[in-house]
Amino acid sequence: MNIIKRIVNANNNRDPERLEKKYRAMRTDSFVFLRGTCHLFYDRLPKNGIFRSAPLTWCCGDLHLQNFGTFKGDNRLVYFDMNDFDEAALAPVSWELSRMLSSILVAAQTLHISPKEAKILAKQFLESYVKALSSGKALWVERETSQGMIKELFEKLQDRKRKNLLDSRTELKHDQRCFTLDGKKSLPITESQRILITRFMEQFAARQSDPEFYKVLDIARRIAGTGSLGVERYIILVEGKGSPDHNYLLDLKQTRPSSIAKHLEAIQPKWINDAERIVSIQKRMQAVSDAFLFPEVIEHQSYVLQALQPSEDRVPLEKHRALDDLMTVIATMGQCVAWAQLRSTGRQGSAIADELIEFANKKKWQLNILEASYDLADQVRDDWKSYCKAYDDNAFQISES
Repeated sequence: MNIIKRIVNANNNRDPERLEKKYRAMRTDSFVFLRGTCHLFYDRLPKNGIFRSAPLTWCCGDLHLQNFGTFKGDNRLVYFDMNDFDEAALAPVSWELSRMLSSILVAAQTLHISPKEAKILAKQFLESYVKALSSGKALWVERETSQGMIKELFEKLQDRKRKNLLDSRTELKHDQRCFTLDGKKSLPITESQRILITRFMEQFAARQSDPEFYKVLDIARRIAGTGSLGVERYIILVEGKGSPDHNYLLDLKQTRPSSIAKHLEAIQPKWINDAERIVSIQKRMQAVSDAFLFPEVIEHQSYVLQALQPSEDRVPLEKHRALDDLMTVIATMGQCVAWAQLRSTGRQGSAIADELIEFANKKKWQLNILEASYDLADQVRDDWKSYCKAYDDNAFQISES
């Protein structure tokens, strides 16, 4: 099956309006294409050697440069960590690492660095990961322990007022907020969708200790991310602690099967649904999980409900001032991955900490995975060129999916 058919099949049954935005974005550069085709990456991944023999760990499944950011945990403190677990699954550690390393290499143009510098960053990530893994102790990143561009991100978030976030997504009408439907971050919903989601939120609120907090004020279709564009996703404005400036924004996102898990079905636990898979693994891997993180079901389809994570809460890597700025961020990302794996050891088939430490102290696999990642990055670039030609030639239509 050629890559165009693979892409169309992987994006079937998605909202055409948002899917068109995804397809157009994937034409931008090879890094955006990588982010939008997680399924294709794992289809291409070798299934022998280090990709078969490495210890099993819990993985976020779609590890790349843009899947890290700051967020407010359920203890109301702010952390920097991996923040997207849609593809989460149990897999050899080499699967997760190769995707991250490939993303660094593919993102060279986006980061305004040379291929040689991208290889330096890839080695920095791996060295930082190995050092943190070999320590055997899971730590975390918060404002007091952050450095460089990540510290700047923490400070920016600390200075942001709730009103500023609300103002960026909503407008006031008669002292009540409603969404600004700008076609960039949000789109209008149908009346049937509004009724469906409002009814769900009423049922959800009835199970909570403070039902009034979750009173729905407005709902819109959310535009966010790349890989998930087109799946049913809503941004919900709720009463929170009081209108208009103590309202809260929630994200409700439809779940789909994991691209990485389909290649490793025999070792996956039996989950109730994909929302339970995502939330369970996220809570295992993060030191503190997002606020309002719940697996939910609406009309037999599973969704993840959580606090809104604005795209602005990611490190603006493309605005780095020197290679050293990127190296500091990449080193922290390597630590975060190692700590997440150590935090989730020995659960439903994942390797225990001793196995991961032993693995970290071996050298040969590190060279092997770097070399494999160079090849995988080249394959991503080739696939992107094929995609661009097909897109420009109108070789496939959004409506097919």
